[in-house]
Order: sequence, then C-alpha cells, then structure tokens
Amino acid sequence: MTEKKYDYAIDVHDLNKRFGDKHVVNDVSMRVARGEIFGFLGPNGSGKTTCIRLMCGLLTPDSGTGTCLGYDIQRESGQIKRNVGYMTQRFSYWEDLTIRENLDFVARLYQMRNRREAVDRSLESLGLQSRAHQLTGSLSGGWKQRLALAACMLHEPKLLLLDEPTAGVDPTARRDFWEELHRLAARGISVLVSTHYMDEAERCHKLAYIAYGKLLAQGTSNEVIESQDLATWAIHGERLSALSEQLRATPGVDQTVVFGAELHASGRDHAALERAVRQATENTPLRIEPIATGLEDVFIYLMSHAKDNFGAAS
Repeated sequence: MTEKKYDYAIDVHDLNKRFGDKHVVNDVSMRVARGEIFGFLGPNGSGKTTCIRLMCGLLTPDSGTGTCLGYDIQRESGQIKRNVGYMTQRFSYWEDLTIRENLDFVARLYQMRNRREAVDRSLESLGLQSRAHQLTGSLSGGWKQRLALAACMLHEPKLLLLDEPTAGVDPTARRDFWEELHRLAARGISVLVSTHYMDEAERCHKLAYIAYGKLLAQGTSNEVIESQDLATWAIHGERLSALSEQLRATPGVDQTVVFGAELHASGRDHAALERAVRQATENTPLRIEPIATGLEDVFIYLMSHAKDNFGAAS
C-alpha cells in the first residue's frame, strides 16, 4: 500500500461544488486529525454526501484545495481511493453471494496479495466467522452493516468515510458498531462519519454541522454548544404545545422544542429569555428551571436559522 506523510487525514479549504444552479457545497473547510472520529451532521440534502465524495476524490470540486491522507484531492484521487475505506448510505454488496464470497471479491478488486488470509482476518476482527458461508441477502440490517465495515477495512485503510452507516439499524447493533469505531480510532485510524443521531454525535471527538451547503459550526461538542451562546430553560407540565406557540412569539425566545413532558425554550438574550419564561408560567402549575443547553437544542437552532438565512437562496 502507498505510504505518504501527512499532518491531517483530511485537510480541505474553501471547497465549492455546483450542480446546475444549485450550490451544493459552499466554501467548506475542514480538518480531521489522525485517530479522530469526526461527526458530520446536517439535514437531508445539506451537502454531506457531496462533501465526502469531494474529500476522497470521487468528485472534483469547482474550486478549493485540499489533501486526503496527504494526497491532493484533485491530482491524486487514485491514490486516495486505494488508501481509504468508503461505506455508502445504501448497502452495496451482492446479496446472492455469501459473506466470504463478497469479501473475496472486494479483495480481488484491490488486487490484494494473500487474499484468503486478509479475508480470514477481516471475518475474525468483525465477528463474522460463524456466518461466513451465509448468503448476504438473508442477513439482518446489523449484520449487513458489519459486513460493509469488514469490506471497508479489508485493505487496511488509514481513513474511513462512513455515510450514515447506522441508518435503519437497531440500537444494539448501533452501539456495537460505535464500540468498533472507537477501537479502530485507538489504533490510529481516522473516521469521518455522517449521522442524524444525537447520541452518536456525542460519541465523536469533534463535530461539524452543515446546512444548505454551508458549514455552520465545528469543534468538540462543548465548543459547538458554546459557539451559539444559547441559554435554555426547561418547563415541565401539561399542555406544552400551546405554551410553545406563545413563547415562540415572545421577544427573547429564539426557539422552543417539546421533548415529551418537557418544553425547552432557548435564546441568546439570556435575561430576556428568563423574563419571558417566568412571565409565561407565572401563576400556573408549570415548573421551570435553567438547564445546560444540549447538542440537540443547538442543532435544531442551527437548522432553523440556516433555513431563514440560506433556504431561500438554495
């Protein structure tokens, strides 16, 4: 396998990509360190998949520069493809082949020496030995996911690009998958993973949030939360939907979100937010308390404001 020295697994600057009149990726800059799990979040159609494809040389940017594993994303895309593992949103292996046959086929595509040993090693590392001769079409979503990861790891890449890998997978399989990702990161393998799940976002070392092609925030989860300077109050009780509508029209309240029997009201003007919440709940049985703003509060805020700022232009 080709070796090259690099400071960052991904280091891209001002990437742009248009499809017709749609600006899908708009001045995106990002760095992913060695051994780092980097979470890539954003609503459907936000540009996540296009960004990933630009970073690994599958698409050519209209403008911008960058490297992946030290290789130039425009001039050395062939080397990048041989050194990364890419797991697409959609399961893309052959359902009429067994697990072993699928992995052997992938090993042939990479022209790997000692294919049998590599396949055996991959089966063992992902706990697939007992199902090696099972037809892939008969596997559950969790086992298909495990096969896809095994195929990605077969050629021992230094970087994994995972595009919503746990969509449609049960919670237990998701937990096992993330435990495996942290084991890989501990070995120095970098991971860029797109996800919609907040519990998964919180398991990443760093995060980036993209909407309408624009990167709106990035950093550790604490840095992303602090960057928005949102105060949040929790309101407990009944008939919260009506209160949510009332508060949303009140100065100082930038956002309201109902979570079951709890309403979160958030705003950047901390004093005005507190006044609004206290006045709206005065002489009611509702209980209020200030709480730490969470990632989900921040991402909902970013998404709603991105729609206001960029939605019409997209």
